[in-house]
Amino acid sequence: MKLDKVQISHFRNIDELSLTAHKSLNVFLGENGSGKSSILEALHYLGFARSFRTSKHKNVISYQKSSFTVFCSAVVEDGRQQKFGISRLANDSCIVNINGQKSKRASDLASYLPIQIFTPQSSDLLLGAPKLRRQYLDWLLFHVEQSFNLDFQIFSKSLKHLNALYKSNQPEQASRYWTEILCEKGEAISANRSSLINEHLIQLINANLKDFLPEFSFEISYYRGWEKDLSLEEAILKHKLRDHRNGFLSVGPHKADLRVKIHGTIAHEILSRGQLRMLVAGMQLAQTQYLHSKTFKSSIFLLDDVGAELDEEKRQVFISKLNTAETQLFVTAIDIKQLDFLKNYNDKKVFHVEHGQVREEI
Repeated sequence: MKLDKVQISHFRNIDELSLTAHKSLNVFLGENGSGKSSILEALHYLGFARSFRTSKHKNVISYQKSSFTVFCSAVVEDGRQQKFGISRLANDSCIVNINGQKSKRASDLASYLPIQIFTPQSSDLLLGAPKLRRQYLDWLLFHVEQSFNLDFQIFSKSLKHLNALYKSNQPEQASRYWTEILCEKGEAISANRSSLINEHLIQLINANLKDFLPEFSFEISYYRGWEKDLSLEEAILKHKLRDHRNGFLSVGPHKADLRVKIHGTIAHEILSRGQLRMLVAGMQLAQTQYLHSKTFKSSIFLLDDVGAELDEEKRQVFISKLNTAETQLFVTAIDIKQLDFLKNYNDKKVFHVEHGQVREEI
């Protein structure tokens, strides 16, 4: 999938913007506050229906406007053109448009557009809570495994019901129905995650890190959220008394984690901030590579403030590898000098951003 025409309306300091993207590399240059990151933020809404900078949709709507809209036309792998759009209103309601058909389900849009984002905050993938690392795996499974999204929805519903029953101290027979469903879907989710990381991603990540951080040897493992020698049903039974007492289910794929270590020590306790960003870059690149190899889909990769804590050599390696993986890149930087190596790339467009206005370099 490659974005072609992009239109953004009433988004932060962008009143009306229209551009035609390059199928390979798009570079946006501008001072801080010019609106270059807002362009990436608007594109992020197409893949996630939310911002990567704020949790409140109303904060991105332009002053004295009631909504914003992001629209694009895109060319899919077989050459067909499709049209996508999303509008968010100040009351948090969402309208999605896919080839002229309206929907209120943002996931419908996300399934068409595999969008990834790399920012100075991407190190949170390793510094933050396990939920972020589960989302790292689940984003990829959402795009490559047809059954995963439905399994995850059913599991989440079952977990919500079980936790409510635990909190209200209901008798065991009341929770039996939801426990059976949760165990079935939970085992399926865990099997998919385990297969993805152990059979595919570890190899890809380690290959990338040989280029990004060759001075380190990484140990990557997946903890599924309960004991190795037990089924999920057995683990729930083992911890039943404690969980009823605490009012929530403490075992299952909702407690899973992806662990990255160096000689037995958690990686972020050893690496510098710049090295940590390169580790995350290697992990995200592996997502892109696997998606392309499994589905022949190309991801849309948003690379914000590429100069932050990455030296020129690392920037060049990262962008070169993304380019090789058939991604469509949208990159922001303050100065073209941060991307001097791109002068060797003929397949690109350069845009200058100022006060929410975009001018394409001829």
